Amino acid sequence: MAVESLYDEPEDAPQRIDWPALQFHDVFKIYRSGPVETVALRGLEMEISDGEFVALLGPSGCGKSTLLALAAGLDQPSAGEVRAFGEPLNGLTEQQLAEYRAKRVGIVFQSDNLWPILSARENVATALRLAGTGEADARAQDALDAVGLGDRGDHRVAELSGGEQQRVAISAAAAREALLVLADEPTGELDSENEQVVLELLSRLAGERRSAVIVVTHSEQVAAAADRVIELRDGQVAR
Repeated sequence: MAVESLYDEPEDAPQRIDWPALQFHDVFKIYRSGPVETVALRGLEMEISDGEFVALLGPSGCGKSTLLALAAGLDQPSAGEVRAFGEPLNGLTEQQLAEYRAKRVGIVFQSDNLWPILSARENVATALRLAGTGEADARAQDALDAVGLGDRGDHRVAELSGGEQQRVAISAAAAREALLVLADEPTGELDSENEQVVLELLSRLAGERRSAVIVVTHSEQVAAAADRVIELRDGQVAR
């Protein structure tokens, strides 16, 4: 695979479905600690299409990270329905949810995105193998080449800068054709130059791969680069 073809549609890419990438319908998420209840999401209504780059804004505690966890199938709503590509996540088994995350979802956090004992190339190749993608080693190298890290493939996570680690995580999502990319403050610890690099990669995923990209952020630069800004307040969409 040539570097330029990283975002081309491979023969074994996940099948795209003619549904919105993500739908939240009257979603509540309530956390309980003894007699204390905290309502993180309160009747949330939201829909995101494939190819959209969405910046998710809002104060701490408004439900942004909860929203990502529900979209990734890492948690379940207390009430309401979350659908990904037309399919309710609520009704899936743990095994089906694990397969959904492996094949369709790319998750990029502010840190701890990678397996620390593996090299950059091994991290990407492992993600590809978990997704059932063929030619994992070759695709992993091509993916790193495409984000300017081809010569850093043998380096372990501790030997990579924060910006390099984020690029490795995003390249894994691109290489395995993730249809939904969920990023939680991916540029929060990066300098302006690396922030711009990461933003360009996320924009390419949305624009060229038609992935739905949702980025939780406090950054004005990220918000300006997004196709749409959604602001959460008190567990609901404010705008």
